[in-house]
Parts: sequence; C-alpha cells; structure tokens
Amino acid sequence: MRLRALVLATLLIFPLACGGMHAGASPTATIARVLDGDTVVLTDGRHVRLVQLDAPETDEDECYAAEAKGVLIRLLPFGTEVEIETDPALDKRDRFGRILAYVARNGTNVNLELVREGAASPYFFHGDRGRYALDLLTAANEASRHQRGLWGACSDTALDPLHSVQARS
Repeated sequence: MRLRALVLATLLIFPLACGGMHAGASPTATIARVLDGDTVVLTDGRHVRLVQLDAPETDEDECYAAEAKGVLIRLLPFGTEVEIETDPALDKRDRFGRILAYVARNGTNVNLELVREGAASPYFFHGDRGRYALDLLTAANEASRHQRGLWGACSDTALDPLHSVQARS
C-alpha cells in the first residue's frame, strides 16, 4: 500500500516539479547563429532543424540559398529568445541528431513565416503532416502565386511538399 501511495504521489508531483511541461511544450532558448535557411544553433549548442519545411541548400549553391539564410537571420538574429516546439505527430530528431521543431519568436511561427516569404517550401518527410501542414501549404501556394522569394527568383522550382525543394534558376 505504501508503494502504491509513493508511486501515485510521484506521478502527481513530477509534472509540477518540471514546470508543468508536457510533450510538445515550448521551452525557451536563445539563438547563437543561423547555419542556413532552415537550421539554427542555440546558445546551449543544440542544433534545431525547422520542421515541415525545406530551404535551398547553401552548401550545394542552390538558387536563393543565400537569400533564404538571410531571411532566417533577419527573423532570428543572434541573441533572439525563441520558443522551441516539437510536434507529437513527427520525429523529434533527424538522422544528424538535430532537434526537429517549430520555432516561434514573440508568438510568430518562424517556420510558417519562412514559407510565407518564399524563403522555404513545405516538406512533409515521408508524407508525415504535422499540426501546421495546412497553414504551410496555404502560405506556399500564396507565395508561389505572388512570385515571392525563391518562387520569383528560381523559375524552374516546383512546389512539391513530398520532396525536398529543388531550387533551380
């Protein structure tokens, strides 16, 4: 009976001791640097890959890659405090060990903002759709229709959320 009471007390107290956080919660972190158009490094050394999108690759010299990185630097400059939110429907880390997450600054979903500005395209790895999938698709269609960002600069780029973006000029 004592063991049962101890287990029950532990289960009730543990969430309070952890600040009431739950899966997918939004702990705060600080931006140390932007690596490319879809990856940041936090001051604690963790790498975060913005989930459900793909930006042109800087190391492959893809069309609009430098500009996409510039947009992310503008949205998340050094020292910016952000919220990191994982999606219960998606993987928590990629094969490189990066955290897969939505990043928010002052309540703004940066993942969604990158797509709105045409700096990134929705990418549903293995077809998995997270909580913002419809918003990302809507934003990408709008950016493409208005030729914003990579959609205007890289004329042969197709909107295909089941594959990584292939930004070609």
